Amino acid sequence: MKKIIIIISLAFGILLSSCGIYSFSGTSIQPDVKTYTVEPIVNKAMQVNPALANQMTEDMIDKYKKLTNLNMVQEDGDLIISGEIMNYNIRPMAITSDEIASQNRLTITVKITYTNQLHEEENFEKTFSSYADYDSTQSFDSAESALVDEILEKLIDEIFNATVANW
Repeated sequence: MKKIIIIISLAFGILLSSCGIYSFSGTSIQPDVKTYTVEPIVNKAMQVNPALANQMTEDMIDKYKKLTNLNMVQEDGDLIISGEIMNYNIRPMAITSDEIASQNRLTITVKITYTNQLHEEENFEKTFSSYADYDSTQSFDSAESALVDEILEKLIDEIFNATVANW
């Protein structure tokens, strides 16, 4: 009985891995897609964080490197991800009875263009936005780095899922 279970398990594993379209990381990349390119993100926001565009570009490259079997190439990959930071703003959120903000919100909005050179029906241009709140007793300068890290993680997860996980 044990041998039958082992044989069935092995056959099922081979079947899943041989179809080439499913992976255990949740991606659904066509088997003929082998490379990706992340073009440098451009910062077009009115308020600019000078390190944000480079950090986002590097974090995106790392995400695809860790969760796919694709090879990163500098240009003309089978998949091309490019984008622009459109908005980087802070606004008060929770107002106290004294009309003072007790919480502020940093929001980052990016426009992403995704090009699949082998399967053009998957191409899109889409806007993604995420935010993080922080206590107004904390200065923005001291909170900014952690907020940006938190927001970028959410944004890159959303972008990754929209491009290669088809969620």
